[in-house]
Amino acid sequence: MKPDAMDLKSNTRHPWGLAHQFARASWMVVWALFGRGGPRALSPWRILLLRLFGADIGRGVLVCSGVKVLLPWNLRIENYTAIGEGVDIYNYAPVHIGANTCVSQRVWLCTGTHDYNVPSFPLTWDAIRVGSGVWIAAECFVAPGVTIGDGAVVGARSVVTRDLGSDAIYAGNPCVLIKPRRRA
Repeated sequence: MKPDAMDLKSNTRHPWGLAHQFARASWMVVWALFGRGGPRALSPWRILLLRLFGADIGRGVLVCSGVKVLLPWNLRIENYTAIGEGVDIYNYAPVHIGANTCVSQRVWLCTGTHDYNVPSFPLTWDAIRVGSGVWIAAECFVAPGVTIGDGAVVGARSVVTRDLGSDAIYAGNPCVLIKPRRRA
């Protein structure tokens, strides 16, 4: 890479106004002080805080301790879904998680990246959609713009950079189709 291929000193601008910055800072303080820790039994409290800051969360949802949500107003979780311990929802763009879905421990749903073709390395983002009846196993990474189809299973520590179809099992880095999922 040429020494001048990156010009990070010019990457000082962002598209967010003062109101957005204040809301984000307020959220970060509230979540750090009152939302991230504690036992599983505090899930209703965490859900209340997420809803107060604009998240759309259905009935019967479980949000475990250590979960990080960048922008709760960009989060939609449908009914009876579990978000495991230490999940990181880095959601500059909307993240929609379907019903009856399990997002296991330390999964990273990442809607933001950088345009490495531009010297200033600007932030870019794209939404993530996770279907219903999905299981994303522990420590997976899901990249910006990905859609995971209904009934998909994603094996532990997989790196998902492309859309995944419905009712199939995927795994690996990069994540590939392993076999169809047969439901009982």
